[in-house]
Amino acid sequence: MAKPTGAICNLACSYCFFLDKELLYPGSGFRMSDDMLENYIRQLIEGHRSSEVTVTWQGGEPTLMGLDFYRKAIELENQYRRPGMTFVNTMQTNGTLLNDEWCEFFKEHNFLIGISIDGPRELHDAYRVNKGGAGTFDQVIRGLRLLQKHEVETNVLTTVNRINADYPLEVYRFLRDEVGTDWIQFIPVVERLDQQGMALYQTGTTVSERSVQPEQFGRFLTTIFDEWVMNDVGSVFVPTFEAAVSNWMGLPSSGVCVFNKTCGSALALEHNGDLYSCDHFVEPDYGLGNIAETDIIELVASNRQRKFGQDKFDTLPRQCLECEVRFACHGECPKNRFISTASGEPGLNYLCAGWYHFFTHIEHPMKIIVSLLRAGRLAEEVMPILSKEAAALQATVAQVGRNDLCPCGSGLKTKQCHGRKRAAAASQPIRLPVHQAQPRARAMVMSE
Repeated sequence: MAKPTGAICNLACSYCFFLDKELLYPGSGFRMSDDMLENYIRQLIEGHRSSEVTVTWQGGEPTLMGLDFYRKAIELENQYRRPGMTFVNTMQTNGTLLNDEWCEFFKEHNFLIGISIDGPRELHDAYRVNKGGAGTFDQVIRGLRLLQKHEVETNVLTTVNRINADYPLEVYRFLRDEVGTDWIQFIPVVERLDQQGMALYQTGTTVSERSVQPEQFGRFLTTIFDEWVMNDVGSVFVPTFEAAVSNWMGLPSSGVCVFNKTCGSALALEHNGDLYSCDHFVEPDYGLGNIAETDIIELVASNRQRKFGQDKFDTLPRQCLECEVRFACHGECPKNRFISTASGEPGLNYLCAGWYHFFTHIEHPMKIIVSLLRAGRLAEEVMPILSKEAAALQATVAQVGRNDLCPCGSGLKTKQCHGRKRAAAASQPIRLPVHQAQPRARAMVMSE
């Protein structure tokens, strides 16, 4: 993924792991030059054996480069394309700088735009703030509506943090029903802090107060999954759920790097041509070289990068290797592996408890979906099957005492499980927290 503005952004989202990367390039103007842009596009095309090339623009905030930069990129794609080659340009943006001209360009050139929204206003504005600490909800929604007006293909990226993780259904239903998206990526906020309380590099074994807690994250995912698997299979796409299906089917790849056995294919290109092993490891120890000196394909295929990808499996602790859901999780992202197992072995994922809860929770519907797909049927047929099972269970629950064990097999008393009185109806408004956000504290370079 190319980062033509480096870490520069017009916002100051409190949990952003990339803002501080600006410190790696003191004095830089943080703008990819035309020569470097041409280098990147040419080498990217030359390194592809397939006829489809995905060009991924990220930041910082990539729209800060201005529209002419991307017009030039399209010209270069056409200049260097091979016969029969097609391009898929994607961009992740906060959406606040978009206007009709941007959206007309995206539509004309079939861009896929990812836009970052963390939920309803109160949840979004908790951490997604501008340089003055004010919430950005209105500006982001304005950008989203412009994209929809021009019928630009749009996905939503939602970070799961300490605040919005307590409101899974509010987040999911808002994105599905009010935002109107059918593709939602959930990214857990895990902000590691070193002994100085800094987050510039992937070091330290503690996390910031913004970081989602493991069990909290597991509850967030399972609550949304239960809503999705009963109502939205086939109409709303959540990469985490799609990856789970792939791994339950035993496919060669889940489609999501963090759930694959090895990694190393999500490299990050800085504005000056420096190539890093991963977007989450843009730091000196993971620099592979500069594409002005060595072609991208050589850096991607280097022994150093191969080792980076293979280490994802080779460094798993015994607890992971023996785990019943390792086939689905594969230890998740290496950036989050900074706690120790019960036996004291390092390398356990900080989110392990949450992931274990999620993957064990979804086992039954996953098996149904897999059986449907292997029979040549549609995954969405799981919904009436589960509805029928749920109705049968409730009928059984109604016939047992509140202090009897729940018929579902959870081991809990019925009154603590499926016999429990439900909370207020989902249609009733729920009071969300009002958070007075502050601009994020920036890391500082410590002198020796």
